[in-house]
Amino acid sequence: RAQDNIIIYNVDIITGKKSQLYSETQKTWVEWFEDLYFFENKSGFLLRSNVDGFAHLYYYDMSGKLIKRLTQGEWEVTNINLVDEQNKKVYFTAWKDKSTERHLFVVGLDGKGLKQLTSIEGTHNCSVSPKGKYFIDTYSNISTPTKSDLYKIDGKFVRNISDTKNSQLDEYQLAKYELFYISTEDGLNLPATWYLPSDFDSSKKYPVIISIYGGPNSGTVRNSYPFGLSGHYLAQNGIITLAVDHRGSGHFGKKGVDLMHRNLGKWEIHDYTEAVKWLKKKSFIDTTKIGITGGSYGGYVTALALTQASDYFTHGIAEFGVMDWHLYDNVYTERYMDTPNENPQGYKVSSVLNYVDKYKGKMLITHGTIDDNVHMQNSIQLIYELQKLNKDFEMMLYPNQRHGIGMPQAQHANRERVKFWFKYFLGKELDVNKD
Repeated sequence: RAQDNIIIYNVDIITGKKSQLYSETQKTWVEWFEDLYFFENKSGFLLRSNVDGFAHLYYYDMSGKLIKRLTQGEWEVTNINLVDEQNKKVYFTAWKDKSTERHLFVVGLDGKGLKQLTSIEGTHNCSVSPKGKYFIDTYSNISTPTKSDLYKIDGKFVRNISDTKNSQLDEYQLAKYELFYISTEDGLNLPATWYLPSDFDSSKKYPVIISIYGGPNSGTVRNSYPFGLSGHYLAQNGIITLAVDHRGSGHFGKKGVDLMHRNLGKWEIHDYTEAVKWLKKKSFIDTTKIGITGGSYGGYVTALALTQASDYFTHGIAEFGVMDWHLYDNVYTERYMDTPNENPQGYKVSSVLNYVDKYKGKMLITHGTIDDNVHMQNSIQLIYELQKLNKDFEMMLYPNQRHGIGMPQAQHANRERVKFWFKYFLGKELDVNKD
C-alpha cells in the first residue's frame, strides 16, 4: 500500500510482453504523472517529475535512458502546453520568479533557449497553436479582469479577443483586493491576499476571517482577479477576509509539500498561527474576532484551529471536514500519512478529536448526510466529543447532500454562513430582505 514508487512500462498489446521504461522512488510519496508525452516517431518521451524537490521536465529515450533534463532550479513547471517535434521545442506553463503567477515558456529539446513568452504580471492560461506559430493568452491579475489576447509565438501582440472589464464594475464599491507576503519566524514568506473595505479606515477595528483549504500542494493564493463575491460582500459590511498559503501548499515546491509527510495538520496550523500573530500586530485588527473557515480539508483545518490552536482562533465554520484520519479514504490518507500501524503517533496528534478539551470559541459544524467522500461520521464524532465536555457550538446537517452543499439547499447554507459572521462579528442579525 506504500505510494513511494511509480513505474512506467512499455507493453506489447499483442504478446503482453513488457519492459520497464522508468522508475521513480521518493522517501515520502510519488505523484501520478499528469504530463507524460511520447514522441510520434517513438524516439522517446517527456515527463514532468518533482523527484528533486521541484517539478521539472525530463527527456528520455525509449530504453529509459535520460537524454536531457530540460529545466531545473527552485521553481516549478505546472504543465506542458505543446511539444513541437518538428522544431524540437517544448512549450510549457510554469512559475519561476513568483509562485503566485503562471507564465508560458519555451525550451529546446537540447535544454537550451529557455524563454518566458508572457510578460504581464499575473496568472496566464495559454493555448499554443498546433504548429507553434501563435498562442492565445487568457490571463488576469489582482487589478485586471480576465482578458484573452492573440500573440505570435515570438511574443508579438496581434489582437485582443475578449475582455471582461466593463464600465459597470466602476459603479460598485468593490473591496480593496491586495496581494502581499507574511514572514514567518523561521524566514519563509507566505503569500496572502485580503479584501479590505472600500472605505477602509486604519483607526477602526475590523474582525477578520481566514478563508482556507490547506491540503497538500493545494495553494489558493494567486495573482489573479477576484471574481468571487463573498469577500467583497463581507468587506462591504466591515469584515476583512484573508487567504494565506502555508509552506506545504506548493509555493515552495515538492520540497515544501514533503514537510507534511506523516504529520498532516502540523505545518498548516503552525503557519496559519503565524498569520494570526502577524494580524495581531496590526492596530486595525479586532483581536477578539479572529475567524477561520473552510470545507473538506479546510473543514479539518478549521476544526483543528478551533481546538488545538484555540488561543489564536476565536470563531470558525468547519464544513464537511475530516476530523480523524482513521475515518478517511485510505488511498489519499496513506499517501501522506502511511498506514496507522506504521505511523500511530502521527494519526493521534493529527486528530481533531485529540484536542476537543481545548475548544473555547464558537464553531459552526456543517455536513451533508450522504457525503460519500468525507463521511458524516467525522462531524458526528466531533459533535459527540464536544457534547461530552459540555462545549458550546452550533451545527447544521443537510439531508440528501453529498460532499459540498448544492441545490436546493445551497442558498440556505450560504445564508447560514453569513448569519454566523454577522451575529458574532458584527453583533447583529442578518436581514434576509435587506442584507
